[in-house]
Amino acid sequence: MSKFIHPITLEAAFEVASNLRPEDYRECVEGHGIVPTIHIPLSTLNGFCVSFNVPNGRIAGLAGIQEQGRIWMLTTPAIYDYPVHFAREAKRFIDGRPEPYLWNYVDKRNTVHIKLLKFLGFEFHDEVKLGPNNLPFIRFDKCVHQLL
Repeated sequence: MSKFIHPITLEAAFEVASNLRPEDYRECVEGHGIVPTIHIPLSTLNGFCVSFNVPNGRIAGLAGIQEQGRIWMLTTPAIYDYPVHFAREAKRFIDGRPEPYLWNYVDKRNTVHIKLLKFLGFEFHDEVKLGPNNLPFIRFDKCVHQLL
C-alpha cells in the first residue's frame, strides 16, 4: 500500500461517519436506511477495509471489500482539498487488490462517486430501485484480474 492508505481503525471509521460528504450521508440514510455513526464502524469489522488520508493528514474516506468482491467507499469533504491525489490513491488501492471481480451499486445522485468510478475503470449497467425509499442506484463492476 502507500503511506496514505491505512488499515481501518474504529476511530477512523467513526471520524468519517461523523463527517461524510452530504451526498454520501444522503446515500447512507436515504438509500440504505442506516445511521452512519453506528453502521459504518460496524461494517468495517467485515471484510478488508482501509482508510485514506490526504497530504495534510485529514482522513478523506474509507473503502472496503466484502463477500464476493462487493466494494464500497465513503468520503469526507477532505477529498476536495486534494482531488487528484485522492483519485490516484483510490486507483492504487483498486489496482492492488487480488479479487478478480469487484461490484456494487452507487446512488445515481452521487455524481462525485460516479466520476471516480469511471476514472477507476468500472463499467456501469442497469439502474435499479434500492433501499427503504426505492431510490435509483446503478450497478457497477470491474474485472480487476483476469482468471487464467
